[in-house]
Amino acid sequence: MANRKQYDDDDGRVIANMNVDGMPWYMKAERRSKKQDFSDLDKKEMGALIKGALGASLLIGGAFILGLGLFILFCILVWFR
Repeated sequence: MANRKQYDDDDGRVIANMNVDGMPWYMKAERRSKKQDFSDLDKKEMGALIKGALGASLLIGGAFILGLGLFILFCILVWFR
């Protein structure tokens, strides 16, 4: 994370809390304190986690590639005739 600029007149008080319910960046107090830590996983569990994430991303990428291929076939066989 970038180093934040230190101001001489900053006393640390919050003037306006920007954590507003309904905004995309809203975090509840109990979620703010919970951070996911994967350091306690062993090699087998970490491999399964990586394999699952990679499989999900390849599935989505494959769907996009299939859709693009079908669009090109549609253009060649139907639209441009």
